[in-house]
Amino acid sequence: MDGIDLDIRPGERVLLLGPSGAGKSTLLSALAGVLGGADEGEQHGELTIDGREPDPAHGRVGLVLQDPESQVIMARVGDDVAFGCENLGIEREEIWHRVGEALDAVGLDLALDRSTAALSGGQKQRLALAGVLAMRPGLLLLDEPTANLDPDGVLEVRDSVSRVLEATGATLVVVEHRVDVWLPVVDRVIVLSPEGGVIADGDPDAVLVDHGETLAASGVWVPGREAWSPERFARPGEALLTADSLSVGRAGTVVRSEIDLELREGVATALSGANGSGKTTLALTLAGLLPSVAGEVAASDALRAGIGPHPYRWKSRDLLTRIGMVFQEPEHQFLASTVRSELEVGPKAQRLPEPEVRDRVDQLLQRLRLEHLAEANPFTLSGGEKRRLSVATALATRPRLLVLDEPTFGQDARTWREQVALLAELLDEGSAVLFATHDRVFVEALADQEVSL
Repeated sequence: MDGIDLDIRPGERVLLLGPSGAGKSTLLSALAGVLGGADEGEQHGELTIDGREPDPAHGRVGLVLQDPESQVIMARVGDDVAFGCENLGIEREEIWHRVGEALDAVGLDLALDRSTAALSGGQKQRLALAGVLAMRPGLLLLDEPTANLDPDGVLEVRDSVSRVLEATGATLVVVEHRVDVWLPVVDRVIVLSPEGGVIADGDPDAVLVDHGETLAASGVWVPGREAWSPERFARPGEALLTADSLSVGRAGTVVRSEIDLELREGVATALSGANGSGKTTLALTLAGLLPSVAGEVAASDALRAGIGPHPYRWKSRDLLTRIGMVFQEPEHQFLASTVRSELEVGPKAQRLPEPEVRDRVDQLLQRLRLEHLAEANPFTLSGGEKRRLSVATALATRPRLLVLDEPTFGQDARTWREQVALLAELLDEGSAVLFATHDRVFVEALADQEVSL
């Protein structure tokens, strides 16, 4: 991120756009005063909030991070929302009044003593927003705050933010790839360039009309230009995995029951449903990473190729070419110190020849626009880049069945299309794909069947 000149006035509501990797999240971290000191990077120019350097201790700025998992601090819901207020020295009675108010605002109807570890990704996203709203900051910074929410939750959270802004007069800067969600709320759009500087800045309608083609070409989701579906050539083949009267859950608690499902060669299956409906739990169970509570998950002869029928009992090496998993939190599957070596982990574990490993990795780096990051540490990437890398690590082993949890999170329009194209190719080669998602455009572009939980 370089060469940015901006003056954001009190009370403005700004939508910050730009291609994946343009520096949107970095700018929000800088505004919040949590970017780090000189020992963590270089900084040029000046950045001030209310005329002075950003300082998170003042409580004037509230930041909701792109990854809600990294913002959950306490073991219980109520304590987590109260944490920021307690650090600001607010009176106890006032804190708990704000906690209840903030949870209501984001539509999180949970007991205050509910374990934060038991929440779904979307619930954690609402929890993180509630914790920031409870602090009542003068500047509210939101980094893709609705990315893991179901459609109703997206509108509920957006409208709750709008009500808070109306009541407090706070300033808003929100990062979101899907422009149409926030257009009813914002009064200014700023578009960052990946080469540095600002592509466009001004009234939302004017920016989208005057710069629509340029923005779409750079990867911005311009309303009215989203529709796209890949050509598909494969026909459904034999069943690879079957769930029969399946019940899924964690720690003995059943989340969903009586699930009958068949995953076939060349068929893409979408799992949809509200936050907390069990999509992730079902995906992990089908991928062989969680045991079923009741019923059975059985692999066909074609998928198991000489080993036992139940994926949960397979060793990790057995899963490599049979079932690939892309977790909701990309960091949970990173093992290596560079992007290139991360992509090499799976193929090398398969003992593939070095030239084939190199060829697979090079192709994925190019197609998912990660070439310039080949030697970077995976944990230093942007949220969208981490998501593409996590998908690429699974694609590198070319599994017969690929299971993905929210695979399009954080993607601009270009990287979204390339990811869809890669998955379409995998399907055409005879693999099966299962994905849990709230992305309706993704479902319409790729899914052959949909299971709504």
